[in-house]
Amino acid sequence: MTQPFPLRRAAPGALFLLAALPLLAAAADRITGRSFATRSEVIAPHAMAATSHPLATQIALDTMQAGGSAVDAAIAANAALGLMEPTGNGIGGDLFAIVWDPKSKRLHGYDGSGRSPQALTLAEFERRGLTDIPPFGPLPVSVPGAVDAWFALHGRFGRRPMRENLAPAIRYAREGHPVAETVAYYWGRSVPRLSPYPGFVEQFTIDGRAPRTGEIWKNPNLADTLETIARGGRDAFYKGEIARTIDAYFRANDGFLRYADLAAHHGDWVEPVSTNYRGYDVWELPPGGQGIAALQILNILEGYDFSEIAFGSTEHLHLFTEAKKLAFADRARWYADPAFAPAPVDWLISKDYAAERRALISRDAVLGTVQPGTPPELDEGDTIYLTVADADGMMVSLIQSNYRGMGSGMAAPGLGFIFQDRGEMFVLKEGHPNSYAPGKRPFHTIIPGFLTRDGEPLVSFGVMGGAMQPQGHAQIVMNLVDFGMNLQEAGDAPRIHHDGSTEPTGQNAPMTDGGVVQLETGFDYEAVRGLMNLGHRVEFALGPYGGYQAIRRDPDSGVYYGASESRKDGQAAGY
Repeated sequence: MTQPFPLRRAAPGALFLLAALPLLAAAADRITGRSFATRSEVIAPHAMAATSHPLATQIALDTMQAGGSAVDAAIAANAALGLMEPTGNGIGGDLFAIVWDPKSKRLHGYDGSGRSPQALTLAEFERRGLTDIPPFGPLPVSVPGAVDAWFALHGRFGRRPMRENLAPAIRYAREGHPVAETVAYYWGRSVPRLSPYPGFVEQFTIDGRAPRTGEIWKNPNLADTLETIARGGRDAFYKGEIARTIDAYFRANDGFLRYADLAAHHGDWVEPVSTNYRGYDVWELPPGGQGIAALQILNILEGYDFSEIAFGSTEHLHLFTEAKKLAFADRARWYADPAFAPAPVDWLISKDYAAERRALISRDAVLGTVQPGTPPELDEGDTIYLTVADADGMMVSLIQSNYRGMGSGMAAPGLGFIFQDRGEMFVLKEGHPNSYAPGKRPFHTIIPGFLTRDGEPLVSFGVMGGAMQPQGHAQIVMNLVDFGMNLQEAGDAPRIHHDGSTEPTGQNAPMTDGGVVQLETGFDYEAVRGLMNLGHRVEFALGPYGGYQAIRRDPDSGVYYGASESRKDGQAAGY
C-alpha cells in the first residue's frame, strides 16, 4: 500500500504524551525510534467512522451496514452525540460539513450556522448597559442551524429515510445509555453555571446534579423532539409546534428568538477553499468561520525547511507560534459574516501575502504586537467533531457545537435540548466586522478540515476546541506532511496552543506582550527552555488542546485508516 506521507523520526525525547499523564517520562519507541501513539491506527476495507463517543461510532457503522451513505451515518452519529455528549453539541447548535462526493469527484461545503434574532438590536444591549454579550442566558442565543443542515446534507447525499437515521438516538434517549467518563466530568462542571436558567435543571440533571460516570441517562423529551423531526422533516422544527414552543419560551424568559426567525432560517452550500502545502491540498470553509487561519499558518510555515527542523525543537515551536500570531491578527480583523463584511479570502490565503507575513518573523526574537495585513486594493467553547467514510468512497468531515460546552443554559420545556450561545461572539461596537446586527451570523470557531492530493481524497479530519481549531488543523497537517507521522500519531503528538492574540469578538485588548504559549506534556524541556530564552512566555495548561478524529483513504487500495482522540472518550472503528 502507498505511504502517502514522508516518514521521519521524532526528535529525541519527544514522546507524545497527554497533559493528563504528567508523571510519565518521555522516550521514543525502542525498536523503531518512531513517535509514540496511544494505540494503532484502525484499518478496515469497506467503511470507517471516528467520533468522540464509542456508541456513536457504532451507530455510524450500523447505519452504513444497513445501506446508508456516509452522510446518513454522520447524521445518525451526530443525533446520538446530542444525547450522549450534550457537553459539546446538540440540535440547539450549529453545524458545518465538508463532503467528498465520489460521483462528482469534488468537495462540497455546508454552512449550517444560524443568525441573530431580528427583534434584538444593538440599541437593546446599550439600553441594558452591556459592553459585551453575556455568555449564558437568553441574549447570546441565535437560531440553531443543525437540523436544517442534516436535511440539506441528506437531501443531496442521503440514501436511508431520516426516520431510520434518527431511530438509534431516539431509542437510546428513551431506554438510556451509560454516561462516558469525560462527558460526566464536563457535565459536572456545567451544572453550577447553568442551573439558574429555566428548563436546565428539570431536563439536564438528576435531582439537581450531573449524571455520574456509568450512570444511565435518559432524555425522553429529546426522544419526542427527534420523533417529531423524523415524522415531519426540517419544517417540523423550524415552522411547526417546536418553533411555537421556542417562541413562547423566549417571550416568557426575557429572550428575543421568535417563530419568524426560525421559519426564515436557511443554511448555505459554500465552496471550500484551499492552499497547497508541499504537494497536499488543505481544504477549509471560508469565513464567517476561522478555517482559513489554518491555511494562512501553513502558507507562512511552508517557507521553512522542516526536513531540517525536528518536531518539538525550539525552532519548530517558535516558528509555529509566530505564524499563528500573524494569522490570528488577520482573523480578528477580517473574519465575519460575509453577507455583512466580506473578507478578501483569495488575498489572505495567497502565497505572496504569506511571504510578506513571513518576513515579519525573526528566528531569534518574539513578535509582541501584530497588526493585520492590509489588502492592496483597500485603504485601510466545546464542540464535537466526527468523520465517516463509506464503501463507495464518500467521506464526511462534520463539526457541530453549542459553543460554550452545554451552551446558553436555556432549555425550552419538553424539548430536551439546550440552545447555543454562539451570539456571544458578536461585538457590541459599531463599525467592527463582527458588530452585532439583527439577522446576522456571528463569527464561528467550528471548522471541518480535509486533505486531497492530485484531485483524490486523502484525509478527512478535524480538531475541536475554540481558537485551538485552526492551530490544531495546521499542527495535524505538519505532523503528517513534515514529520511523517501516521494518522494516530499525528493526533497523539503533544500540541501547541498560543493564547492572547487579538480576538474577533473584541472582548480582549489588542495583543501587545506576545501572548502566552501553552505546551502539552511531552515536549523536551531543553526545547521549552530555548523557547523561553527567545522571550516567549510559556505556561502549563490542562485542557485547551482540542479533540481530534480523522480518516485516511489509501488511494491505491481504497482501504481506510481511522484515528481517534485519546484525550476524549471516543473511538475509530470500521468494517
